[in-house]
Amino acid sequence: MIAKDDLQQRWWDLEAKMLERFGKKPDMETILFLIGIQEFGDIKENFTKEQKQDLMHVAVCSLLSQSGFYELEAVDEDGWPHFKQLKPMPDMNMIDQENFLKDHVLLYFEQTGF
Repeated sequence: MIAKDDLQQRWWDLEAKMLERFGKKPDMETILFLIGIQEFGDIKENFTKEQKQDLMHVAVCSLLSQSGFYELEAVDEDGWPHFKQLKPMPDMNMIDQENFLKDHVLLYFEQTGF
């Protein structure tokens, strides 16, 4: 139970930093979108709905590559990273999936110095 409480506290701390930086508390989709933009490396004025979904997918793959679930396979001519799955995701309920992803988000921001 302590690890879960620690995860929640670290998550609240990240939300507070993002609120301070951006003036708005982000939800998970927004955080994934921001990570996707960071990993894509090209900030545009507008992204299409499909590109926003692609950016969130890039974020999830990038996050889970930290644990060996994915690896960067190639970057296409438009600069989009493509990943290959190395191992299957473990079976988890929705809460465990969310916590698993939160833990990877926190690790990502820790490694990037945010």
